[in-house]
Amino acid sequence: MERKRKFSPRGLTVTLAFLIIVAVFLGSLFKLQVIDGAEYAKAGNAITVKTVKVEGPRGEILDRNGSPLVTNRQGNSIIFDYSYFPSIKENSKRNQIIKALIELFEAEGLEWNDNIPLVYNKAGELVFAADRERDIEEMRTDILKLNSYATAQNCLDALIEKYSLQEYEPKTARKIASVRYEMTRISFSTAIPYTFADDVPINTVAKIKENNNFFIGVDVEIEPYREYSDGELLPHILGRVGLISAEEYAAKKQAGEEYALNATIGKDGIEGAMESYLRGTRGIKTISTDADGNVTTDYQIEPEQGGTVVLTIDSNLQRVAKDALSTGLEALREDSLVDPAGAIIIEDVNTGEILASYSYPAYDISTFSQDYNKLKDAPNSPLWNRALLSTYSPGSTFKPCTATAALEEGLITRDTYYRCTRSHTYLEHKFQCLQTHKSLSINVVSAINESCNIFFYNVAEHTNINTINEYASIYGLGAKTGIELPEATGTLDSPDYRAALGQTWMPGFTLQNAIGNGGSMFSPVQLVNYCATIANGGTRYRPHFIKTVKSADFSETELENGAEVVLETGFSNSTLSLVREGMKQVGTIGYCKNAFKDLPVKAAAKTGTSQVDRKINGVTVKTNNGFLITYAPADNPQIAICIAAEGAGSGSSLAPIAAKVYDYYFNEMGSFTSAQPENTLLG
Repeated sequence: MERKRKFSPRGLTVTLAFLIIVAVFLGSLFKLQVIDGAEYAKAGNAITVKTVKVEGPRGEILDRNGSPLVTNRQGNSIIFDYSYFPSIKENSKRNQIIKALIELFEAEGLEWNDNIPLVYNKAGELVFAADRERDIEEMRTDILKLNSYATAQNCLDALIEKYSLQEYEPKTARKIASVRYEMTRISFSTAIPYTFADDVPINTVAKIKENNNFFIGVDVEIEPYREYSDGELLPHILGRVGLISAEEYAAKKQAGEEYALNATIGKDGIEGAMESYLRGTRGIKTISTDADGNVTTDYQIEPEQGGTVVLTIDSNLQRVAKDALSTGLEALREDSLVDPAGAIIIEDVNTGEILASYSYPAYDISTFSQDYNKLKDAPNSPLWNRALLSTYSPGSTFKPCTATAALEEGLITRDTYYRCTRSHTYLEHKFQCLQTHKSLSINVVSAINESCNIFFYNVAEHTNINTINEYASIYGLGAKTGIELPEATGTLDSPDYRAALGQTWMPGFTLQNAIGNGGSMFSPVQLVNYCATIANGGTRYRPHFIKTVKSADFSETELENGAEVVLETGFSNSTLSLVREGMKQVGTIGYCKNAFKDLPVKAAAKTGTSQVDRKINGVTVKTNNGFLITYAPADNPQIAICIAAEGAGSGSSLAPIAAKVYDYYFNEMGSFTSAQPENTLLG
């Protein structure tokens, strides 16, 4: 008799569990192969190589009318791609590739990024690069772990050891080490590629690509580069960009600003001053490579271009001022013992806007890198911005300030006259006046017009240096103006100042300073602002180069830089009217009359000359600097100009330069009849 099989509860449980597992497996398999099959197949064929941060393009710089001064263009960078470049264990291969690249670039006369602070001097000695203390410290102590007193040669020896460069002669080893060191410094990785060279010509790019079997991991990246509409127009004002230094990186990090170790940053000029606005916003991109080697780039976050900086500069007026100054100074060359040099700066007297600023000699900022070695060693210092950074004894351009002090203090009036005998005795010392006067009886108006020293010597006898300096300070002389770019402070001569120099204050110094030939030193930007303050009736504005900052698409205003009053001087109308009357006479019947006679407007002015000791061919020679401060129209001022000329025989010789500016401004620009229209785009 056959027995029936009985299933135990435990058997049922096991069977059901098994069936459930099979069902889940079959369901998952169906989902993987049928539902998500295409997606997983795609994923299976893709390898994410790297995710990198991408700098946004820098913003553009425009003049006040919307004319481009600095824009961006695309160019080729040669980079090392960490994913394919020989690994750090392959020292020999790395060094061979780098050496070959250096030789290729040098054979074609191209620059590569040689940033290590070790250089050979003219004597062939290895030394530390000048003015790179922070970079030297980082290399010596932070990366190479050497003592703080290690020499340049000690550093090179350590680099040769670190990167296995013993087989190369020292100068070649230094070049290769420069690249290897920079790769170390920036933490070369998948996220941080190393840039070997910037803005490389396409024929050089082609040679690298043709030899890609040797140049493993050397790639080309298209990047934005700065493009200048005219590299010679505003070099000192626009400034330049370059790779961030160790010092800059540390400063930005301390300020809470994130920069890559290989970032490009504004170094000086507007590029440096407006870095926070011009710098683009970083994006993030992912680069993927599939099994067939196809590369796909996807942006997770698109980089954004930086803001557009609009300057107060009028590029057409700037060009006129540049040409007038260059031509005018060169015309004085034959009568000068020194090479022509100087500056011109033009200010709107009612706003403080700088309409033009040029320093001569200058340079072409678009070829700065190629020309740098020649420029930095040039005896006439073309890299120096004389309009903002040079200070000069102002000569007779200071006399309106002395007149202001005497009038405001009640020491003189319009009816105060002094007799000029061309000689003045003070405490047994004789002081001279070299002017020829229509009348020997001089009041404040004729003293300004005819630049009579004797009048101001007499005034100085009844005042003191502290009072004169007080009024100079009110005018902003001997102090920084607050303009956006680096500027000199200047000096107000005084007993304390002389004591700091180890000198004794002599009573005659007050008389010399009263005519602008003492120890006081002012920059052209201070002098033009002083002139503008006289012209507008006593309001001292902050001079400025920045008009506004717009977003890249002009949809938003990020900064609006209007007129900023620094000080209402409070000078009486009677005081300023007498000073202005004297300056008007200089422009109409005085030293500038011939240069200004054909202008469509009357211009006011004050000339000045100061004596300077210079060494020429090893011999100390007395030479003159010339100055001119001027504004126009004399009765309804719009603009003020300061011109400074090193080695010029007199301030009056500079009047033709100012006349060319006035002729353009009031004729071709039509500024006398109506305000200069601005591009509606910038409104």
